[in-house]
Amino acid sequence: MQTRLELIPLPVSDVDRSIAFYADKLGFKKDFDVQPSEGVRIVQLTQEGSGCSVGFGTGLDVYAGEPSSVRGLHLAVEDITEARAEFVRRGVEISEIRDFGGDVKGADFSDPDGNTFELKQMSWRKGATY
Repeated sequence: MQTRLELIPLPVSDVDRSIAFYADKLGFKKDFDVQPSEGVRIVQLTQEGSGCSVGFGTGLDVYAGEPSSVRGLHLAVEDITEARAEFVRRGVEISEIRDFGGDVKGADFSDPDGNTFELKQMSWRKGATY
């Protein structure tokens, strides 16, 4: 049996502010933003080339977590220097690049609610293996 991680629900305090951050600053594509019933809003965004999306909204138990409670999600990139520079240009507050050894480098940042991410480069993941 093969499975794939499809969606990571994120607890956020302001859905519209989160859409702006993920779409405008991180460059994720907004897949949908629907309100299927009164008090329920479902938003999903996906990073280009990724098979996993982030989602947030209102009115469902899956979104009831405490903002800032999701920690250490990794965004893999082929060139961390280039990716970090692009995030800085887009207004993301991101740490300097750290070398973790083993040909792994990273830089961390948070969304507006304090959910944390690691921008990560693994030197052996290039081209077709990326």
